[in-house]
Amino acid sequence: SPGQAVPGALVPVEEGAGATHTPLLGQDQQLELLERLDFVVRNIVELRKEVEELRNSLQHLAVEIVGEVRSHLEETQRLNRRRRFPYPRERSDSTGSSSIYFTASSGNANTDDGESEGGYTTANAESDYDRESERESEEGEDEVSCDTVRTVRRDSLDLVPEDEAPVSLDSSLEEGLGQLLQQADCLHAGDEQDRREGFQLLLNNKLAYAGQREFLWRLARAHSDMWELTQDEEEKQSYASEGKKELELALQKWDQSAECHQWFAILCGQLSEHESIPKRIQAGCVFKEHIDRAIELKPEDPQLYYLMGRWCYQVAHLGWLEKTTVSALFEAPPTATVQDALQNFLRVEELSPGFSKAGRVYIAKCYRDLGNSSAAALWVSLASELPGNTKEDAESERELEEMRS
Repeated sequence: SPGQAVPGALVPVEEGAGATHTPLLGQDQQLELLERLDFVVRNIVELRKEVEELRNSLQHLAVEIVGEVRSHLEETQRLNRRRRFPYPRERSDSTGSSSIYFTASSGNANTDDGESEGGYTTANAESDYDRESERESEEGEDEVSCDTVRTVRRDSLDLVPEDEAPVSLDSSLEEGLGQLLQQADCLHAGDEQDRREGFQLLLNNKLAYAGQREFLWRLARAHSDMWELTQDEEEKQSYASEGKKELELALQKWDQSAECHQWFAILCGQLSEHESIPKRIQAGCVFKEHIDRAIELKPEDPQLYYLMGRWCYQVAHLGWLEKTTVSALFEAPPTATVQDALQNFLRVEELSPGFSKAGRVYIAKCYRDLGNSSAAALWVSLASELPGNTKEDAESERELEEMRS
């Protein structure tokens, strides 16, 4: 009632000058009301901070969009100017190359003798026929240059065109590759020193096996391992970026590889960990797209369902700021519930019971969030039975202690 909104309100118990007053609310009710008011004030303060962070993120996003549009316009204008004022063929040798990059980087206006200071064409100027031939030659060179660019953008060590089969190995190299991959898998499953050795081992053999799918996704996985082991933020970003580049090119040829999709998704997530909220959300959408594809290609892999469960759980627990950003960026924003996450984690246990300590902790958290305390307690007990083999398991141990208490 309206009277309850005023703590300590007094009302007379009898009429007259000597009327006494008694509180409308008891002491316990007043304390409870004050606690609720304090809770509301704290939430308002947090909401104000989130709104400020959203404002800053949207401003940052606007600056990025403006920058991209401006770069696109400048590039379009540069190409138009180049087509309008082509460089003479007889002077092309001075650049040392017919590549469009060398031509565009000269930076100086063309002061051909064929035009006088007044802008009139002199006897030394190119004829219309020459200009037409010049334009045709330029267009031909542009096509060659574009082909060159497409080739250069492939991995510098992977010289196999996209429309050709992977490089075939002779019997000795193929046998060596099998031993190398087996050793890399063993080192990946080892301790920190083993994983560092595995990374160096794969780097040392990149020249020989860079055109092989099984080698490339393991090299990307090793980059992910180094991201986890490294403390310096710049080094972490470098490892994740290099690993992602390896797989960007690999996926152009091996879209049917579940491992390539899996580690591409993981590296995208690692690369975006310290990015702005919009970039993290966009990376999350890329992550789900590639994990979905990997599950489609390899539906019995428990690791993939664990990763999808993690994604669903995080999306289900997005804060107000993240949800607002998602709604602003996507017409159909990605959604997931705790129930979706639980189904994925239970699928992991179905495929591989005791797959990981962290997985069982997540199952307990899902049941807790859904209000099923008895099931949550059961999975806390089951998680406690497993050893912690990974960094993720070690982090989940702290959550496990909190849930036990």
